[in-house]
Amino acid sequence: MPPPPPSTQGHRRVVFVVFDGVKLLDAAGAAEVFAEANRFGAAYDIAMASVDGADVTTSVGTKLSVSERVSEIEAADTVIVAGGDNLVGQAIDPALVDAVRDVSARTRRLASICTGAFILARAGLLDGRRATTHWRHARLLARAYPGIRVEPDAIFVRDGDVFTSAGVSSGIDLALALVELDHGTDLVREVARSLVVYLKRAGGQSQFSALVEAQPPPRSALRAATDAIAADPAADHSVRSLAARASLSTRQLTRLFHSELGTTPARYVEMIRLDAARAALDAGRSVGESARVAGFGSAETLRRVFVENLGVSPKAYRERFRTASRG
Repeated sequence: MPPPPPSTQGHRRVVFVVFDGVKLLDAAGAAEVFAEANRFGAAYDIAMASVDGADVTTSVGTKLSVSERVSEIEAADTVIVAGGDNLVGQAIDPALVDAVRDVSARTRRLASICTGAFILARAGLLDGRRATTHWRHARLLARAYPGIRVEPDAIFVRDGDVFTSAGVSSGIDLALALVELDHGTDLVREVARSLVVYLKRAGGQSQFSALVEAQPPPRSALRAATDAIAADPAADHSVRSLAARASLSTRQLTRLFHSELGTTPARYVEMIRLDAARAALDAGRSVGESARVAGFGSAETLRRVFVENLGVSPKAYRERFRTASRG
């Protein structure tokens, strides 16, 4: 069945703030969500804006067409600041910071994708707020801007009318959430099915790979412990047993987990097990089987960990996965 014609009422202007070096997927992925929503009855007017109104060169070397200067935006429903590698570890263009600060007063809601949070932070727009960014840069954001309550695991965070999201593809999750706020679950489900993406990850859902991919240095004493956890998530991975495997005291082990991985041994084990349970559910196993193979011991324990970290129950997660798979 073809999608219904776009609505002619209630147009919402969505403007992406871009710059040289902008991550292409940050802007393009989220923009596609709004464009696809128009096929199912939404009415978004999408625009790209830069400080000087000139086209920008993206992270992959291609040009991205820009239609206006940020300062020329008289009013917008949503302003989304994209991210880029050049926003971390070096000074951010003051003109870009000023432009975003000024336009924030002329939009209903403000958002950032990935390292775009550093622009909002530099502009003072995240002071006293909860926020997130790519897990790799979350600690830097927290250190550089102590007035921000950084949530390093979240896919995206909403604090009032300010939204921040994690790394690259999470911009798609954020855009889906914004569309759902505007038009409801039925429309956003159709958008997700059409784009062949996961229905919608909950904003508080953990950035799963933050701990799984953040391996210690190759010669770290932690390698023996983290390799053992990955090889058999269901085994005994108490602090005492991990310390013995790594030939460390429990205090040394805990200190290394904090300094090299930014977490505790127990939290690391839980996240590895959570990832294993997700994989088991994705493969079609029951909730009870998934809990057993991942090392959670019981379906109830797995349910608690799922709700705390993903915002959904294991059963609801599996149903969403099946819905997306059928799409």
